[in-house]
Amino acid sequence: MADQDIFDNIDELISEERSLRDRSTAKMGLSAEEKARLHTVEVRLDQCWDLLRRRRALSEFGEDPSTAKVRPAEEVENYKS
Repeated sequence: MADQDIFDNIDELISEERSLRDRSTAKMGLSAEEKARLHTVEVRLDQCWDLLRRRRALSEFGEDPSTAKVRPAEEVENYKS
């Protein structure tokens, strides 16, 4: 997966997230399924940004960025700096 593919995925996820957030402010709010989808989108965005950062770090130090893989949601979401 190339960086541009990751950016394209991020763009799609951001569009979906915005759409869901816009609907969440409407009178009816979000259904349980939509709330679950919003959470999934948020997690996938975090995973994409994490992957992109790791790919860039590998490239910066002369390593092959294609060796970076998407980390599990639990690892990305529970990361502590």
